[in-house]
Parts: sequence; structure tokens; C-alpha cells
Amino acid sequence: MKKLAEIRGQELMCRERAMLDSARKVFWLAQAEEWEQRALDEIAYHFRECNLDQVQSQATSH
Repeated sequence: MKKLAEIRGQELMCRERAMLDSARKVFWLAQAEEWEQRALDEIAYHFRECNLDQVQSQATSH
């Protein structure tokens, strides 16, 4: 989950830059959207791994 925090930090930085840099606001918001998607991908990966571990654990206990 440390990686997720780093990704969210990058997203936040881009959103802050968008507020401060009106000339490049669209660019910074697009960058933030990319970081947000990376965060969602990271969350999905984490849950897939957890579910896989749970299924494997159940299979070995039966």
C-alpha cells in the first residue's frame, strides 16, 4: 500500500499544480487523471492478489 500512497501523492501534486498554473491547467489535470487511473489499477491489483491468496488458502485446507 506504500505504492498507492506514492501514486496518490503524485495525483495530488498534479491537482495542486493545476490550481497554481492556469496556463497549463488542462495539462496538469490530465496528468492527475493518469495518476488517478494508476491508483485505481493498483487497488484492483491488490484486491486480485488478496482474493487469489484467499482462494489458494481455502483450496489447501480442504
